[in-house]
Amino acid sequence: MKIKQIILASRPKGMPDKDNFKTVEITLPELKPGEVLVKPRYLSVDPYMRGRMNDAKSYIPPFQVGQPLEGGGVAEVTESKDAQFKAGDLVMSTGVRPFLPWATAAIFPGGDLRKIDSSIPPTTYLGILGVPGLTAYFGLLDIGKPKAGETVVISGAAGAVGLLVGQLARIQGCRVVGIAGGAEKVKMLTDNFDFDAAIDYKGNPDMSAAVATACPNGVDIYFDNVGGEISDAVITHLNFFARIPLCGQIALYNSTEVPIGPRIQPIMITRSILMQGFTIGNYATRFGEGVKYLSELIKAGKLKYTETVEEGFELLPDALLGLFSGKNSGKMIVKV
Repeated sequence: MKIKQIILASRPKGMPDKDNFKTVEITLPELKPGEVLVKPRYLSVDPYMRGRMNDAKSYIPPFQVGQPLEGGGVAEVTESKDAQFKAGDLVMSTGVRPFLPWATAAIFPGGDLRKIDSSIPPTTYLGILGVPGLTAYFGLLDIGKPKAGETVVISGAAGAVGLLVGQLARIQGCRVVGIAGGAEKVKMLTDNFDFDAAIDYKGNPDMSAAVATACPNGVDIYFDNVGGEISDAVITHLNFFARIPLCGQIALYNSTEVPIGPRIQPIMITRSILMQGFTIGNYATRFGEGVKYLSELIKAGKLKYTETVEEGFELLPDALLGLFSGKNSGKMIVKV
């Protein structure tokens, strides 16, 4: 069986471009006993993938040049030699590296797959009940420890994680301020997702002043998805005993030099501020807890979500590159 794969053609220096990707055709072998042939239906595109394009030690292995990229996804079983699965089942990978390759089909050992409930929209498993939802849940509640009446500021607020952090903070009784790029996204935050205020970083040359206006009582929790100059502006307005869940630094992912910014340690010391970096893998043993909590909120109608869905296998590189220009609102997904 001939299939297409999108491989990493070369490692980017700075901002990736289409030349870093290449589409190739390969032939899959016949299925062996215990194996399952799947075709991806939806593939997740996420900012962390940029880091995996570098040949650098991290919490997750880098992509290999000449090999397909991979990420979260939902696939359909088309052929099975494992009694647990039949054609038509919707599945996700649960192996040591629970990803699907950027390919039009792939073979997995049956033990590395799990069925999902087909009555729930498949993309839900990649967003609100997937890595973004769990990231928001553990980052805010475990590290941020919100209290009613506190002010929570979220950068990258219109992304998949940011939207959920804002809603969870509101449920905890906090005042929520989102930072996003563009008037349309800012309007979405306040009109559709009940943020108390939102700041357009593209339309505010003085971000520090904008934060001061939106947060007259200072900032108690800063959920940092972005880093860079936006975070520099927020940190100066942190209150005593503020907490910073450090989730992402997308503003810096394509830097070709070590970025140098304000020295924040004096502020952190004098105001007794906690900053803690984390990745979702830190909470792997507690995923069931997070899914249960989020599922109950969804059933109660207390959580909303939005997605940006591109259609077409060949658009995977464009979707990934689009993350760095703010093309997405909510979760970025490619329907294969």
